Amino acid sequence: MLAAISDIKRYEGSRGLYKGHSATLLRIFPYAAIKFLAYEQIRATVISSPEHETPIRRLVSGSLAGITSVFFTYPLELIRVRLAFETKRTSRSSLTDICKQIYRERITPQSTTAATASGAQQSSTGAAVAENVSSTVNQVVPRSGLANFYRGFGPTILGMLPYAGVSFLTHDTVGDWLRYPSVSKYTTIPDSETKPKKGSRHPQLTAAAELFSGAVAGLVAQTFSYPLEVIRRRMQVGGAVGDGRRMGIIETGRKVWLERGFRGFWVGLTIGYIKIVPMSATAFFVYERLKWSLGI
Repeated sequence: MLAAISDIKRYEGSRGLYKGHSATLLRIFPYAAIKFLAYEQIRATVISSPEHETPIRRLVSGSLAGITSVFFTYPLELIRVRLAFETKRTSRSSLTDICKQIYRERITPQSTTAATASGAQQSSTGAAVAENVSSTVNQVVPRSGLANFYRGFGPTILGMLPYAGVSFLTHDTVGDWLRYPSVSKYTTIPDSETKPKKGSRHPQLTAAAELFSGAVAGLVAQTFSYPLEVIRRRMQVGGAVGDGRRMGIIETGRKVWLERGFRGFWVGLTIGYIKIVPMSATAFFVYERLKWSLGI
């Protein structure tokens, strides 16, 4: 982590550590709003009564909420990652520049490359056939345009299933534990002080208890979903490195394995914890406090 920070500062200075922050702020408003709104609505449908509130139903509600939010905001996530990735360029790339670059990237399908290489080793007739195959593939597989803004969308959806699901499940479960009668006098705010609103389901946790449950949720969720996070990032920056060929989830995972083995799927997990734990704690704390104050 320290080596990465030093490397970024050497090429771009302290401002390089905030590369992509504008896209992050642009993305977080709809992402967080849709995620929490979707969770409340889906949860109300899946868990219609306290008797139906099981860990599986909580997990499903959180996973569906995560998928819903990602579907609507993924292009902004890709732009954010690309802005953060391109820290070694001599000139700074703006948000508009990155959007244009992603849109114009030419993608070389794997089948096209293989057909062309094979055709070069055959007779002129074989080369003509390969050229026709290549032309057909180019017409079917999008090589540039809006499809480029969904690089890595597959592993993102797969990763969001355990991440969002486990995050909401852990937060709600830890919150239930902290409301047990044996510890509630230390972890909940007395009703006389908080004046519970009509829509509240549980006693309000203290600031420390709410931050703790959110932090644990972020820690557990990040651990469960991190290998897919690594694959997703590799696919997202695929247009800025290598030959621009669009690789699938399995192929990207195989490449990570060949380069670093099992440990390759956990590269950067430490700084992931440093980021996700306080972010998750703060997000859940602010959300629960605003729900309480607004009577939701």
